[in-house]
Amino acid sequence: MDSRAEPLRSRPVHAHRRPLSVLALCLLLGPSARAAGPGSTRLTFTVEGRACSALLTQPDGARAFFVLGHGANMDMRAPFMAALADELARQKVATLRFNFPYADAGRSEPDPPGVLVATVRAAVAEGARRRGALPLVVGGRSLSTLVLVRVLADDPPAVAGAVMLGYPLHAPGRPSVRNAVGLDKIGVPLLFVQGTRDPLAALSLLRPVVQRLGPHARLHVVEGGDHQFEIEADSYRVGRPPVIEEIAGAIAGFAATLPAAQGGG
Repeated sequence: MDSRAEPLRSRPVHAHRRPLSVLALCLLLGPSARAAGPGSTRLTFTVEGRACSALLTQPDGARAFFVLGHGANMDMRAPFMAALADELARQKVATLRFNFPYADAGRSEPDPPGVLVATVRAAVAEGARRRGALPLVVGGRSLSTLVLVRVLADDPPAVAGAVMLGYPLHAPGRPSVRNAVGLDKIGVPLLFVQGTRDPLAALSLLRPVVQRLGPHARLHVVEGGDHQFEIEADSYRVGRPPVIEEIAGAIAGFAATLPAAQGGG
């Protein structure tokens, strides 16, 4: 993975209007955003001799199992990650969210690409051991999506599908399809979830990329969302569900179309 592919320390550019504060965002996202919720089990798995942390949220009657990696400037306990796991549980999707080693260590600089790839592979293997007969889906936020391309394009594990949340197609203010390289080598169904205000992925560029991938790829657009899926304070989402519910619904709907993966990770 090209270390320049995602500006790891950059933040989304908001023009003219201030984004919602974390508190206001939690209120918009709904009750699930305000607490990690009960029923999340702490786990560890090993990556190159080091223990990595994970949280398993597994509802009764789950219909799919989702392994979820975090973005560069967050960890598995970030409000978005916790809220999404809780809402997915309500929609009958189990979630195994995990930390990369640098996040466990409290560092801001992401691990080398080889360590990131090994961590995703180990997390998927952990999910494969716990999913039972459920379809195994792997997904990530931003940084993790770029790692997923490496994992799925080169000796892919046995997963039924993949979810790209906030795929960083290009650097802010520099529209291109630079980070589309490798997507065409992925053989499993793909779901891209992208905000209309994401400065790292102009929809005018991302839509053609998804279309070129063929019928196994689909795009779900979050109206008003930026790279963090935050909504501007004066956005008016008439007739739309809360953002986190919309995203979880898109993932659950996608997972419902997938068969159970065969074998382990």
